[in-house]
Amino acid sequence: MYFTGVIPYIFLLLLVGCSARPLYPLPGRRNDRNKQPLQTFRAYNIAHRGSNGEVPEETAAAYMRAIEEGTDFIETDILASKDGALICFHDVILDDTTDIANHKEFADRKRTYEVQGVNTTGYFLVDFTLQELKLLRVKQRYPFRDQQYNGQFSIITFEEFISIALDAHRVVGIYPEIKNPVLINQHVKWPGGKKFEDKFVETLKKYGYKGSYMSKQWLKQPAFIQSFAPTSLIYISNQTDLPKIFLIDDTNMPTQDTNQSYWEITSDGYLDYIKEYVVGIGPWKDTIVPCSNNYLQTPSDLVARAHARNLQVHPYTFRNENKYLHFNFSEDPYNEYDYWINKIGVDGLFTDFTGSLHQYQEWTKPFASGDKEATRLLHKIEAMLSKFKYTT
Repeated sequence: MYFTGVIPYIFLLLLVGCSARPLYPLPGRRNDRNKQPLQTFRAYNIAHRGSNGEVPEETAAAYMRAIEEGTDFIETDILASKDGALICFHDVILDDTTDIANHKEFADRKRTYEVQGVNTTGYFLVDFTLQELKLLRVKQRYPFRDQQYNGQFSIITFEEFISIALDAHRVVGIYPEIKNPVLINQHVKWPGGKKFEDKFVETLKKYGYKGSYMSKQWLKQPAFIQSFAPTSLIYISNQTDLPKIFLIDDTNMPTQDTNQSYWEITSDGYLDYIKEYVVGIGPWKDTIVPCSNNYLQTPSDLVARAHARNLQVHPYTFRNENKYLHFNFSEDPYNEYDYWINKIGVDGLFTDFTGSLHQYQEWTKPFASGDKEATRLLHKIEAMLSKFKYTT
């Protein structure tokens, strides 16, 4: 039997293999000391509302799928219920992504409110208690996506969302948005005169989220706080040192709280101002590289100007479907990832299809630059082992 001499090589193979490439199992409780750390050597894979290209958005299942598929951060939109519970939900109305229409007991709840200067009619989340919201079931937003999970999952709370990240087998960051703070503060009141933003930060602190970008505390429980409302980001800057991202809407959409134009908030003067409060910006990708007749045009200099101020750029949203892919990419999302990561040079990507982005990055940049030697060693060990025959 020739087994004994091979044992050291097997041990070394396992050691190198485990240190070089992370595994991405389903979430489950595990000791923090044993967790694979967050990767920081390539652009962040940000699961936009979870892996919502496959599973209905902002549900526990969508976030767990994204973690299984290898995302770095799970992203969510935070709103508030009538009784002040913080909820993971994108729209201020429930009409488009829940079965609210099937609940006749709520038929009299339809209202019309002004939302960012537009009169909007529907079933507003702020008119329902947490208990009532838990009766609803979420459905897929887009009819051209998989409908098999419609009606299976409930709305989740901010705390439930956080638990999904903390219970993962590896370090998974969170990327919550302070969503529509003007509307929420108008319709939801908390004891002691507290604001939506106060409750948001309190929840993060409750679960141990703290620390500036890339600090030891932050790397243990990574989080970015995002918002389209600059006043909210400035307001919480005295409450938490967690890194913040200023989201930037389309060129024709003013900021919801300060009514500033796109051109104002992307000017050199404003970037110089906001960089004191945020570590990056999150623009819609078609404002960075405009398109005409579904073809890309000349890129703007926004990414270069942001990087010159040490601001990260995390554009949104990357989707696999052909209707969202410009003709330049030949209906191939990998070509789009390559363009944005390697030519435009962004630092993170909001995507509906976390698995696709993760696979692209694993194929094109699976290791940090310092790990190349480990890769070569692994190949040598595998070659040596292939020469041995195990007989009894």
